[in-house]
Amino acid sequence: MKNPFLVLGSIVLCTILVPVFISVIAYNDVNVEYKYDTYKQQNILDKEIKNYETIDKEPPTIKVYNHKNKKVQNIDIEEYLYGVLSGEMSAKFNIEALKAQAIAARTFTIYNKEQGKKHKDAVVCTDYTHCQEYKSEEDLLKTNGEEWINEFYPKIKQAVNETKGQIITYEGSPILPLYFSTSSGNTENSEEVFRDSYPYLRSVESPYDKNAPKFASNIKINNNDFIKTINKSYPKAKLYEENLSDQIKILNRSEGGSVNKIKLGNKELEGVDIRKLFNLNSSNFEIKFNDKYVDIVVKGYGHGVGMSQWGAEGMANEGHMYYDILTHYYTDTDIKDIY
Repeated sequence: MKNPFLVLGSIVLCTILVPVFISVIAYNDVNVEYKYDTYKQQNILDKEIKNYETIDKEPPTIKVYNHKNKKVQNIDIEEYLYGVLSGEMSAKFNIEALKAQAIAARTFTIYNKEQGKKHKDAVVCTDYTHCQEYKSEEDLLKTNGEEWINEFYPKIKQAVNETKGQIITYEGSPILPLYFSTSSGNTENSEEVFRDSYPYLRSVESPYDKNAPKFASNIKINNNDFIKTINKSYPKAKLYEENLSDQIKILNRSEGGSVNKIKLGNKELEGVDIRKLFNLNSSNFEIKFNDKYVDIVVKGYGHGVGMSQWGAEGMANEGHMYYDILTHYYTDTDIKDIY
């Protein structure tokens, strides 16, 4: 039989040491978790304290051509941006996406002011087909109602006010900050859509657009109607109904995925030609053939160059700040406060 005093001593020792051991392990686990949470919190704080506001001057007044009443108006640039942001992006979007859009709109305005080419007596106009969409508070009240004004207009103002004077620059100069609704998963190089090459308008990944309502679309056209439409606009194509699929071939695509060149019968066209002809949402498409109809399957919405608005919304919802969004979509750029 074992020594009873030895057994008793062992029991007492275990009783003391085991809780201590468990406490040490638990403390280490808690300490590691605490350090991890502190690290995460510090990262969040680091992002939040990034501040581009270095100058505090009064915003300039700019001349805006109102295409509806055909008059030039003098408007404080920040107030003008309230109307642009209200017209160009949904006020339901994340505030960081709205801030990114506000800076893009401000940069576009300053870029136009410095270039001085678009308008003889004004910096910008209110026609979105030529410059940027603009909606005055009065127009917004009429179209959206008082409830929208009370709920969303303060958010629009917040996005503009909290980025006051900030623009996007490349090598110290304001950029041409093109933007659009929805990418196909990648944006486009500027020269593959608009001919001119800009070092900051490069093709980048834009993975969050898949959640956009217009990410995917398609149109179905009767084979005969498809052939008539092509041959009427481009008689040299000479498409015919027999073996239609053999007469059409996508020759190459852009880095972002849009159709660059496509051959239809005897005619070689660009993807943008097909987009315009059939009013497609973008130039990123595939053509599928059926016995009776042609199915054009499209990805994305808009020209695809610069910042994707739905991509910006996706990034914002993932916790990215407005400056993260802008420097992602506009390659090698900086944000600069000018007033």
